[in-house]
Amino acid sequence: MSGSKLLAKSIEAVVLVFICFFIFGPMLALVLWSVAIRWFWPHVFPQEIGLDYWAQALGLQKSLAIGAVSIIDAFQTSIVIALVVVVLAMLIAIPAGYVLARYRIPFRGAILFLFLMPQAFPQQPVFVNLLFSFNKIGLTSTIHGVVLIHLMVSLVFAVWISSAAFKGIPPELEEAARSVGASRLRAFFRITLPLAAPGLLASAVFVFLTSLDEFTGTFFIGLPFISTLPMLLYSSSGYNLQFASVIAIVLLIPSILFMIIIERFLKAEYIGGVGV
Repeated sequence: MSGSKLLAKSIEAVVLVFICFFIFGPMLALVLWSVAIRWFWPHVFPQEIGLDYWAQALGLQKSLAIGAVSIIDAFQTSIVIALVVVVLAMLIAIPAGYVLARYRIPFRGAILFLFLMPQAFPQQPVFVNLLFSFNKIGLTSTIHGVVLIHLMVSLVFAVWISSAAFKGIPPELEEAARSVGASRLRAFFRITLPLAAPGLLASAVFVFLTSLDEFTGTFFIGLPFISTLPMLLYSSSGYNLQFASVIAIVLLIPSILFMIIIERFLKAEYIGGVGV
């Protein structure tokens, strides 16, 4: 092997090591902290390991000694809220995305920008103002209020990706179905919707993950009665790093699984059509 090729291979190996370190290093640290019973400076690895924090978090044991609580209720609340948000978001995004992709409607760009606005500005001022409005109509500290906040934050992913998914399907296919007697509605459900399903699935996954990880809106609107996993993570990160690491891993698991689904089903033409 020539010197230049050897140098190139060496550089690639070094870059790969650094990438692996920055990607998997934090995850490895989370795993170590989640099983560390005692870990004090200057020890590189925990002096004592065990699954006490996992057992406490999963409700398998109850002990006040380690300062952790069960996360089951918060996990169930997070999952229920995320699923409800997905259903509501897709009920809005599918017809909205289809119309935005298929028809020349006035102010199309402005409409897409409206869905982007909750992500375009700092969230704290937005949620503080919404807190006063929600408080007047009795939606603070309720599941309904938190669902609405998560829906507002998630709609940009639902509508933009759904619109791109429908835009990636040639309208001639739908026109061909209508030319042989199918109604517009039947052509949509038999032709367009199945072809757009991978993009719509990716859109739903983005909505689910956004809702599952949403903290700021839940903090302002949900306190003190609505507790989700991100809320528990925030409250525990200042006093119990082991318990916070357990929660972080629990939140990472669906994110990793769903990102694999997105990578499998989200085609390049969907990404290319986002916002167009």
